[in-house]
Amino acid sequence: MSKTIGLYFGSFNPIHMGHLIVAQAICQVPDIQEVWFVVSPQNPFKKQKTLLHEFDRFDMVERAIADNPKFKVTDIEFGLPKPSYTIDTLQVLSGKYPNFSFRVIMGSDNLENFENWRQQEKILNEYGLIVYPRPNYPLQNHLLENPKVLIIKDVPLMDISATYIRTCIQNGFSIRYLVPDSVADLIGLKKYYEV
Repeated sequence: MSKTIGLYFGSFNPIHMGHLIVAQAICQVPDIQEVWFVVSPQNPFKKQKTLLHEFDRFDMVERAIADNPKFKVTDIEFGLPKPSYTIDTLQVLSGKYPNFSFRVIMGSDNLENFENWRQQEKILNEYGLIVYPRPNYPLQNHLLENPKVLIIKDVPLMDISATYIRTCIQNGFSIRYLVPDSVADLIGLKKYYEV
């Protein structure tokens, strides 16, 4: 069965309500049947103290999306050479799911430097982009005229950041309403992001 999948790449460190609201808005686009969250692995060259292991971040995404049949999470990048490039991930997924077509979801902030991505013309022409607005990054780019770029305009501008959530945890503040309860419970249980 043929499907069109929106691929939402990110570290999801942790996944939060902003991610989920954007993904839900994209699921309402007539062409898109599912949104897959592509959890980026830890870059071995960039040891970030605050970046949880990829399996822990995968678990949080899995919990966050468990009740939405249109959402899936994939660990496809965990087994790819690092650093992982979007074009490589797309080609692996296309080989694994030949009946599916994939589109890359990105914020207007990432669109600004998309021309620096590896094989960006191939990504654009063979897959296409779904772009959602981000606060302080107006939708102004020559690519917006391209038929392979779909702009999602009617999305709430969510300015929730994972950095803010981690700071709240380190200061002992509540993260209620910032992340799903299932994610907050797991963070509390495993003491993620505590100093």
